[in-house]
This record gives sequence, C-alpha cells and structure tokens, in this order.
Amino acid sequence: MGIKVEFNPDLALRNIVEFKESRRKIEECIPENLKSGEIYSFLKQDQRNYWLHGEIPLIETEGNEILSRPKASIIIQEATHFISSGKIYTRGFYKVIKVINDDDIHFECFDPVGLRK
Repeated sequence: MGIKVEFNPDLALRNIVEFKESRRKIEECIPENLKSGEIYSFLKQDQRNYWLHGEIPLIETEGNEILSRPKASIIIQEATHFISSGKIYTRGFYKVIKVINDDDIHFECFDPVGLRK
C-alpha cells in the first residue's frame, strides 16, 4: 500500500453551470466573471500537488480528462490537504494573473510564452 498523490501541472475546475445546477460546490468551478488580480478559492477531491513557484494554466474540465485550453494564467498561493467524511481533498487559493480569451498559445511547457530564453 502506498500514498496516492497526484501532481497537477494546471488547475482544472468545472464550468460554473455545475454550481448553478447544484452538482458542485462553487469552489470546484471557474468563477463566472474571472478578473485579473483577484484571488479565488478552489476545492479538488484527492490529494494533489501543484507548482507554487510561478504561473500555471487555469483550465476547465468536463471530467474524464476532457480539458479546455487555458482560461487564465494563475499562481496558486496556498494548497492544503484535508479529510472530510473519509475522503481526501485539496483546497486553496489562486491569484489570476491574466484572463485568456483567445485560442493563442500562452504557455511553453510550464512557462508563460516569452519567459523562456
């Protein structure tokens, strides 16, 4: 038996419709009016590790690894693991650096475009 931990190169949250239709908590969804400079909370099931030392993409997930292109460039400011009703969760806060509203390429691997030398 081992410790199950998932390493995530991005933060994948659900569409806000999932909250509006009472299928998810608001922290599990991308806010409706995402704004640069704002700080938002997130909640993910399972024990997850995120890179905390720079920008990562915020993406939308439909589940089953069906993922969108980046919706924003964010910095995870805090991630904490906890147990509730026998299940492990990761919750925390992220700051939106830049909202992305196009299909251009904004990341090279884990770096925002233009930062690599």
